[in-house]
Amino acid sequence: MNTSYKYTIAGCAAILFWSMIVGLIRNVTEQLGPIGGAAMIYSVGSLFLVLVMGLPKLSVFSLRYLLIGGGLFVSYEMCLSLALGMANSRNQAVEMSIINYLWPSLTVLFAVLASHKPVNKVIYPAILLSFFGVAWTLSGDQGLSITQLMENAASNPVSYSLAFTGAFLWAIYCNITKKLANGKNAITWFFIATALALWIKYAVSDEGAIVMTSSAVIDFLLAGMIMGSGYALWNIGIIGGNMVLLATFSYFTPILSTFFSAWILDIELTIQFWQGVIMVTIASLLCWWFTREKS
Repeated sequence: MNTSYKYTIAGCAAILFWSMIVGLIRNVTEQLGPIGGAAMIYSVGSLFLVLVMGLPKLSVFSLRYLLIGGGLFVSYEMCLSLALGMANSRNQAVEMSIINYLWPSLTVLFAVLASHKPVNKVIYPAILLSFFGVAWTLSGDQGLSITQLMENAASNPVSYSLAFTGAFLWAIYCNITKKLANGKNAITWFFIATALALWIKYAVSDEGAIVMTSSAVIDFLLAGMIMGSGYALWNIGIIGGNMVLLATFSYFTPILSTFFSAWILDIELTIQFWQGVIMVTIASLLCWWFTREKS
C-alpha cells in the first residue's frame, strides 16, 4: 500500500474516532458524574498518549504556546466535556455537540477578521447558515421557534453557555496556535493539564464520590483510548496524508458525530434535527472551501 494512503487512512480513522467522543463522554459521565467521569476519561487519554507518542521535554516548547495554547485547549475541553455531562438528557447532550460544531465557521470568521484580506462574500451567509442550523436543531420539530430556543436555554443555561463558549474558544485556538507552536506538538501535555484541571474541579465541587462498576471501568477506558487514539492518528495523518481529502472528510464530523451519538446513546432524533446538522455541515464546508489555500 502506498505510504500516503496509510497516512490518509490514519487521518480518516482519527475523524471516525473523534465522531464517537460525544456519545462516549455522555455515557461515562452518566455513570461517574459530569466532572469525575470527564476526569477519568482525560486521565486515561493522557496515559495512552504518553505511551504512544511519548512525553516531550517542556523546554522544546515556547512559554507562550504552553500558556496560551494550553490554556485555550484545557478550557475548551472542559467546556465541551462538562456541557455534555451536565446536559439534562441524552438528546440535549447531542444538541450541545452541534453547538460545539459552530467552531469551523467561527474559525474562518476570526481568520478573515484578523487578516483584513479580501475574501469571497459567500462565507458570510455560510457563517449565518451555521448559526441558523444550530437554531433549527434546538427548535424541536415545529420549525424555527424563538420561544422554544429560549425555553431550551432557560432549562439548562450552564450547559448551553459552556457549549457556546467552547465553540468560540476552539476557534480562537485554531487561529493562534499554529503561529505559537512553531511546528511543535504539546498535545500530550495539554491532555495531562486537562485531566489535572478536571480533578481539581472535582475536588472543590460538591459532586458525589465516584462509584466504580465493571461497566463504568470498561466505558471510561474505551472512551479515553479512543480519544487519545484520535489525536495520535491525526498526528500521523497530517504528516503525509492527503490533506485535501482529510480536510473535506473532517467537515462531515457533525453528521458522523450525530450518527454515532444516536447509536451509542440509543436515542432517536427528529428529521428537523438532522436538517439542522446538515446545515451546519454545509456551512462549514463552504467556509473551508472558499478560504482554503490553493496549491
